[in-house]
Amino acid sequence: MQAIILAAGLGKRLGEYTKNNTKCMVKVNGTTLIDRVLKQLSGLKLNRIIIVVGYEGEKLMSHIGTEYMGQRIEYINNPIYDKTNNIYSLALAKDKMQEDDTILLESDLIFDDSIFQLITETTYPNVALVARYEAWMDGTMVQIDDEHNIVNFVPKEAFRYDQSDTYYKTVNIYKLSKEFSTHKYVPFLEAYIKAVGNNEYYENVLRILSFLDNKGLKALPINDAKWYEIDDKQDLDIAEALFADEESHASNIHGRYGGFWRFPNMLDFCYLVNPFFPSQRMLDEMNANFHTLLTEYPSGMRVNTLLASKCWKVKEDYILPGNGAAELIKILMNNLHGTLGIIRPSFEEYPNRYNGKIETFIPQNRDFRYNANDIINYFSSHKTNNLLLINPDNPSGNFLPKEEVIKVAEWCKAKNIRLIVDESFVDFSHAYDNASLLHDQILEDFPTMVVVKSISKSYGVPGLRLGIMASADTSLICEAKKEVSIWNINSFAEFFMQIFTKYEKDYHKACKNFQEERTSFIKSLNTIPLLHVMPTEANFVFCEVLKPFTSKVLTNILLKDHNILISACAAKKGLEKGNYIRIAVRNHDDNEKLINALRKIMN
Repeated sequence: MQAIILAAGLGKRLGEYTKNNTKCMVKVNGTTLIDRVLKQLSGLKLNRIIIVVGYEGEKLMSHIGTEYMGQRIEYINNPIYDKTNNIYSLALAKDKMQEDDTILLESDLIFDDSIFQLITETTYPNVALVARYEAWMDGTMVQIDDEHNIVNFVPKEAFRYDQSDTYYKTVNIYKLSKEFSTHKYVPFLEAYIKAVGNNEYYENVLRILSFLDNKGLKALPINDAKWYEIDDKQDLDIAEALFADEESHASNIHGRYGGFWRFPNMLDFCYLVNPFFPSQRMLDEMNANFHTLLTEYPSGMRVNTLLASKCWKVKEDYILPGNGAAELIKILMNNLHGTLGIIRPSFEEYPNRYNGKIETFIPQNRDFRYNANDIINYFSSHKTNNLLLINPDNPSGNFLPKEEVIKVAEWCKAKNIRLIVDESFVDFSHAYDNASLLHDQILEDFPTMVVVKSISKSYGVPGLRLGIMASADTSLICEAKKEVSIWNINSFAEFFMQIFTKYEKDYHKACKNFQEERTSFIKSLNTIPLLHVMPTEANFVFCEVLKPFTSKVLTNILLKDHNILISACAAKKGLEKGNYIRIAVRNHDDNEKLINALRKIMN
């Protein structure tokens, strides 16, 4: 058996990365693509490896040489690489294809070692490796039957999103027998080039062959094996995250701060959203209006303030909708003066955005529990001008019932301290229907209090980037409104507020369903001896990781071996000396996958 690697292309979409290098010389986590694949091929005991070069071919050949880890390397030059597509590069190797069985692959791929094991162990003489369609994929798709026959090649122009669940993407790695190449592929390749020209793709020939004989070339799904095709800068960035070493894999993923839909096989137990809302009917209504919302301007601040007032039942003068709570937090922190009192461990966005002095209270107990008296006692002797209370707290999950929060508010009012209450997670609490401070009378009773709420969390819509800030301090609200852009809310977020009240019953049902699932999840987590599980009223569970594990080790194992992402909290202030993790509560099936993974690790 031999391997043929197509490596002649310009790789223009990679910009400066391919200015002086062919695409396969681009490095992923410090190793060039060509070095990685040649090392993988070296374990197959091939007769030779043939590389079709073109752009910067001399540099590539100088880098590799005529032997690589014991494997003989031969080269074929494509002198018109800038005027042709890969069908011509493969045509230059057609004689070689008829001399031996061939593993054919393109040079812009990165993949697990197990890929070659799949292709060499299969009994099928001619196979195309395929992967189930995912949103990041582009190019030729195929449809296959239960016997792995390719029944249809789907070119880009024929792609239909309503059929995407039936599609597989060709991984651009093939095994072709000498007989198949000699009697089928090469004759059709020559005829196709003669009829259509050189500016085409070699897969078009396979498409024709599949129409004539759909049993000649089998599709071999790679299932969970990792792979990625690197065409542009974003592909390179994602590939570096996917194929990072164990030590840096988790930090690389976390450093993206979201966008995890680019990793559809990864279970995200890091970011915190309601798994039971929006309801399907609400999603259907938003989908039905997608075109309009995408192509029309949203309303300005006046209309969106009215909508926020309607949804959260607060006077228009008291409320400000934002492009996520993050926008409002930044504005609020810029408008505060003096010392900011906080309780740690905490959501660090507030102190990170504050330029003044910070006074920190850290509860001195294993579970980081505190109540109103603890807060009052500490800040009575540690003076502050502003006090931040996140309720339920993140990451500890500590929760103060409404009467306790009011007690803190009364003390702050008497001491002339501005109280900021972030209640982004309050709707996950058992008393959620009477726990919020978003009521005109409460805001008026405590006119310097500010309530912030992220709509992403309990409403399950982080992609909308929607948050609210409310206060009876109308001068603060007016000043904040001046600091946001006129179109700070997009059309999708505006439409969500427009229709939300029709689905409030669904929302309350979702909150109750969530509480039941959280109870079940915590019960299961308590069966895992490597975790000390803390009480919570939020949509996440805070745990101490027990010896012999550390939070970093456990996080890395879950991601590497089980493709599950959790949040290791070592970087949070107040937790520097411990081993803590925060785990989101997802739906029951996902939660069971995490529990099973933890049990495997434990055993």
